[in-house]
Amino acid sequence: MDMDRRFVLMGLAGVAAPLPTWAQGLEDRVATLAAQYQPKVVAWRRDIHQNPELSNREVRTGKLVAKELKRMGLSVRTGLAGNGVVGVLTGGKPGPAVALRADMDALPVEDKTGEPFASKAMGEYEGKAVPVTHACGHDAHVAMLLGAAEVLSQMKADISGEIVFIFQPAEEGPPKGEEGGADVMIRDGALTNPTVKSIFGIHVWPGKTGELLYRPEGFMAQTDRLEIQLKGVQTHGSRPWDGVDITALAADITQTINQITSRRLNITKEPTVVTISIMEGGLRYNIIPETLRLAGTMRTFSTARRDETIEKVTRAVEQLAASYGATAKVEFTMNAPLTYNDPQLSKEIFPVLEKAAGAGKVSDKATLITGGEDFAEYQKVVPGVFCFLGIAKPGEDPEKIPPNHSPYFNIYEPAMEVGVRAHALAALFMLTRG
Repeated sequence: MDMDRRFVLMGLAGVAAPLPTWAQGLEDRVATLAAQYQPKVVAWRRDIHQNPELSNREVRTGKLVAKELKRMGLSVRTGLAGNGVVGVLTGGKPGPAVALRADMDALPVEDKTGEPFASKAMGEYEGKAVPVTHACGHDAHVAMLLGAAEVLSQMKADISGEIVFIFQPAEEGPPKGEEGGADVMIRDGALTNPTVKSIFGIHVWPGKTGELLYRPEGFMAQTDRLEIQLKGVQTHGSRPWDGVDITALAADITQTINQITSRRLNITKEPTVVTISIMEGGLRYNIIPETLRLAGTMRTFSTARRDETIEKVTRAVEQLAASYGATAKVEFTMNAPLTYNDPQLSKEIFPVLEKAAGAGKVSDKATLITGGEDFAEYQKVVPGVFCFLGIAKPGEDPEKIPPNHSPYFNIYEPAMEVGVRAHALAALFMLTRG
């Protein structure tokens, strides 16, 4: 997942209601156990960070997760969506089933954190050798969810129902030509056997230490992958008039797309982002190539705006290409739908999250986030809430630290204890809702 902190605003948290009777006594036990297992959570995170794996390649991570869940006494299924793992904790009393989710994949990014456990791993992404690291915090997500499983497994006798721990591959999107991610996890039965009634998830981000942030209804953008294939006429670099210069065309297309999102769409009504992040073409400095590829991402918050943006971008690119004497093929592919937090569950879970993070450290008034998350696929099937956990060091300005997907992205590890408590308390609460 990638996000832009400029679209995040901490709102004033509402006054927390008293915790329901189910929580009395259990929340203290959760806190005690979370503190007890925090060193293990840190060790898991560092191990996974040192051994990152790209989307659909999370073999070692999946084996580690399955091994730990089996040690805890959970029923474990592997091989979902390739490397996905599902662990089921059956409580000592009958009740419904609820789910918690973490993603496992890393990114083709070089680790520049300077940590002693920094990644030195290399991988292959779409035919290229690339450095690999957990630049989006999925190492912390796995560690926190394992920590919650450890905590809740110690409370098994007091649990009424079943808790499903979902460890998902390919949240960042499968490589081109492959399938993977949340929709495949669902297809392979992650939300059935047992049938899950609701789901909760956490993502780390550069927010204030240990604070939890979310909003009801639409929260994170629906995301599309954009591919543009250009074809011109190859020629010598010294004689551009003998061919069709698609390098100049590519520059025009990039500028035009930037103008569409800033000048032709009303972004005061709905944030919209289209970013060109890849330009590929050419083999030699003095040859204007015949073909060139552009790729990037689009972020929108409604079907109407998505359709409008696709139409404007496609028409502009095709017309520009024609004016150059070139051709263009434009393709948009949806990666993840809108992340939609169930309104009622969002309201009811607020005091639970405040118990996990502390009074005044939870906000349910975030503005729209242009980052995307395929956690949204689960929310299309069952009610769910997805929130952010702040991982800046105490005293750091969250606006000035490296964001997700930066080679310098890092986390303040004590904040993970809040994530473990939030997962555990959210699961216990959702079980009471049936």
